[in-house]
Amino acid sequence: MKYCYTDERNAQIVISLMKAHNIRKIIASPGTTNICLVASMQQDPYFEIYSAPEERSAGYMACGLAVESGEPVALSCTGATASRNYMPALTEAYYRKLPILAITSSRRSTRIGHNFDQVTDRTQLPRDVARLSVQMPVITDVESEWGCIIAANKAMLELRHHGGGPVHINLETTYSRNYEVEELPPVRAIYRISHGDQFPKVEGAKIGILVGTHAVWSDELTKKIEDFCEIYNAVVICDHTSNYKGKYKVSGNLMGIQRYNESIIKSLDLMIYLGDILALPYAISPQSVWRVNPDGELRDPFRKLRYIFEMTEDAFFGFYTSGEKKKKVCSFYRACEQENKILRDNLEHIIKKLPFSNAWIASQTAPKLPVNSEIHFGIQNSLRFWNFFQLPETIQGYSNTGGFGIDGSMSTTIGAALVNYNKIYFCVLGDLAFFYDLNSLGNRHLGNNVRIILVNNGKGTEFKLSGNPGSMFGEDTDRYIAAGGHYGRQSKTLVKHYAEDMGMEYLSASSKEMYLHELEKLVNPEIGNRPMLLEVFTDSIDEDAALTMLQDCLVDEKLRTRRLAGSAVKNVLGEKGFQSIKKILNKG
Repeated sequence: MKYCYTDERNAQIVISLMKAHNIRKIIASPGTTNICLVASMQQDPYFEIYSAPEERSAGYMACGLAVESGEPVALSCTGATASRNYMPALTEAYYRKLPILAITSSRRSTRIGHNFDQVTDRTQLPRDVARLSVQMPVITDVESEWGCIIAANKAMLELRHHGGGPVHINLETTYSRNYEVEELPPVRAIYRISHGDQFPKVEGAKIGILVGTHAVWSDELTKKIEDFCEIYNAVVICDHTSNYKGKYKVSGNLMGIQRYNESIIKSLDLMIYLGDILALPYAISPQSVWRVNPDGELRDPFRKLRYIFEMTEDAFFGFYTSGEKKKKVCSFYRACEQENKILRDNLEHIIKKLPFSNAWIASQTAPKLPVNSEIHFGIQNSLRFWNFFQLPETIQGYSNTGGFGIDGSMSTTIGAALVNYNKIYFCVLGDLAFFYDLNSLGNRHLGNNVRIILVNNGKGTEFKLSGNPGSMFGEDTDRYIAAGGHYGRQSKTLVKHYAEDMGMEYLSASSKEMYLHELEKLVNPEIGNRPMLLEVFTDSIDEDAALTMLQDCLVDEKLRTRRLAGSAVKNVLGEKGFQSIKKILNKG
């Protein structure tokens, strides 16, 4: 009988990525839990395998083999005390920075601590045994497969990273006896590019530079990005937290959130990912992603990461724009700009129809913010709505997207405002976030240059919006999920008394007319003798209606009809029946 590769997917990933990362030398020790791995590798002529019955000796053999060959060396052993016997040699490898990949195979980690034979805990190792230790559980779904792919890539890249050193992979097994897989399924290898490495070629007709949360840009870096866009036919996809002010930018939020339009930015050939956490997820499905960041870490929110460039953005764009400039190619930007213009034109008409809501408030306030001021957004609802509307070029935008939690937005604004008392700092947030951080208004360092917009709809409106899973419960959402009814049930005096007692100037509005009247005070470029708080009373129903209107700025009728038809079928057949019909149609 011919034996090929195991059908255990996590083992296949390890084998495939070892080949992609040029790891061919292996020292294998006997055992049962590592049979699937070793039996698969021994039939593959790519690998150079040596046998060592005793794991302590195997580890030191790997050290010698790595030094003499100049290549990484893999170790394979079973569970129990076998893996412990690698530690002396791995300690040696750690301090000598030798690229040793220790693959310890084991039964399911759920068995740890339950008196199963030969089950030891390898979830934590001494600091000087391995630079990185990752777990690769049995794969049960797409999510766990993605996790294993990332873990294996991280481990193998770490072998040579910053001087190199030993790395550990703990590989779970089910003892499968199926060795009938003739070819390894494709596995996405991720590579790290540093200074001095060969840079990959930029290819593709549609290239997008996606910017997450980002610090203020230098003029030099902005110019390099503009040059890059002109050379490679690229655009910059950004929002307010990106703080990008250069040319060739498009509104990722407005274009990417449309329900009935397949935006041109949704299917990029290449996405270059800058900055940190994305303020809001975009419905973008790129073919390939490059991440540029000095941290060199594998961040893969789009699950298409191919290269991580461990360098500054200046160095990256400097490399790709150096030398003789090509002729300006801006066809992709022009196509995006055309779509963006239609959206902006439609948006102007929609603004007039928007109900009194955070969205309408943003539409009226954003263009009138004082020159060189700064604005901080509460996560989710406020950030989303304000991203639909352009800020003046001189305005910087921020949000606590690092932990992406509800708390601290006012405190962050107050802290930022301590830097420059001659600059105005705005904060816009909902009622739950406001009361969560209420104690910050009692801080004696609260500056007169702070202005707060409190959008009080009496609950966590985010959970009431039609796209949120909580909305399916209707009014029952308010009881616990949206936490409605707290903090005075939209009391007209609660915040007023507190703010005034803290020495703040209090303003309020419960209609468009009232808001426009108070807006002139709110955006007055002159800093008064008191901090300011404008409390705006809205309704979650109006907030949801506003979002729906903004998501329908550009309607592709064919797509809309298709989705509406799909929803109708789903309502009749249920999710399971709908998916069955979908499979049949796709086969046809």
